[in-house]
Amino acid sequence: MDRNTKQLYTRHFETCRELLPASRQEIAMAGIHRLIGEFSRIAKGMMMLGERPPRSIDEAVAIGERLSALMMAEFLESEGVRAEAINGADVITTDTVFGNATPLMEPTRERAAQVIRPLLDAGVLPVVTGFNGSTADGRPTTLGRGGSDFSASILAAALDASELWIWTDVDGIMTGDPRLVSDARVLDSVTYNEAAELAYNGAKVLHPRTLAPLVERQIPVWSKNSFAPEKCGTRIVSRTGAAQGPRAVTSMPDVALVSIEPANSALSGTRVMARALGALARANVEVLAITSSSYRQNFCFLVRQSELDRVTEYLEESLSLELAHGYLKPIQVDSSVGLIAVVGEGMRGTPGLAGRIFTAISRQKINIIAIAQGSSELTIAIVIHRDGLERAVRAIHEECALGEMAELK
Repeated sequence: MDRNTKQLYTRHFETCRELLPASRQEIAMAGIHRLIGEFSRIAKGMMMLGERPPRSIDEAVAIGERLSALMMAEFLESEGVRAEAINGADVITTDTVFGNATPLMEPTRERAAQVIRPLLDAGVLPVVTGFNGSTADGRPTTLGRGGSDFSASILAAALDASELWIWTDVDGIMTGDPRLVSDARVLDSVTYNEAAELAYNGAKVLHPRTLAPLVERQIPVWSKNSFAPEKCGTRIVSRTGAAQGPRAVTSMPDVALVSIEPANSALSGTRVMARALGALARANVEVLAITSSSYRQNFCFLVRQSELDRVTEYLEESLSLELAHGYLKPIQVDSSVGLIAVVGEGMRGTPGLAGRIFTAISRQKINIIAIAQGSSELTIAIVIHRDGLERAVRAIHEECALGEMAELK
């Protein structure tokens, strides 16, 4: 047994002894031994292959959730609550995009009826692993970063839950990051669209895809603080009675701006853009914002810095011919930027709002590099240099009167 495997056993056995009474330790330790054995088998297989297949990675990283679910279920049993650990892969059916899979709701609904519903009907609490699933033919998948929230919403939709509660370490969805904005406040309610946009653009309260399964069935979501359960939290619903204007401002510092420009107007920028976006889709990369010009048909898009190496690799491969023959200028990458997103359903049709936001930024002597705003007017995305990010967020928060004092007035 190698040192890392020994450490895994030791850590989990010690936790088991601290958490559980002696009467339940033997059952739990047998499960721990079996799961860590699975992990060791997967790791050895990858070492023998000399590569890390995405399917094997998904199977391996889900072991941690399965260990946690096992110990939680045993702890609940020791406290007199009937519980059973459930592997999310036995319930959530997904497509075959390993590492960032999308749920297939109809087969998931069928599995949930077979696996979860009988437990609920029998008064047994299912402790389901987060962020993992499996393809229709049983191959393990994962749902991407922070996918446990997503798992919860998938199950809520599959089981027709009356509502979903998501517990985090903050009081709810706020008007701004309290580390940057001293008078940021918790929003009583936001719409599905607002919450999704805030999550997508950096607010670390929900997984960006959490709300998608719930919208069709109009299942409300509560975002609450597990360390302060008495706090009201934020309710996420289809509509709110909020006034016109923005609801919140969020930011992302760890991003990069990638620019692609034809060397002359003879090359179709539309085709280049289509191929570039196709390459990013194959690389399983999310584009955070995109802008383009009309005449030269150059365009730029924003991605997470953690995905930048993969972005450049896939782009250079996809556009290799155009780059080699000089039809395209070399791909430019600016890693010194940050993203600000101003979000609110009430911004739609509000005259002069964008101008006020841009003026608030310019008063801080900050240059705007790129702007992206969809026709829905739900979000204004602004790219600036990272060193001005905090000042810009505070300026926008104040200009749009989002804070505590503004609420009291």
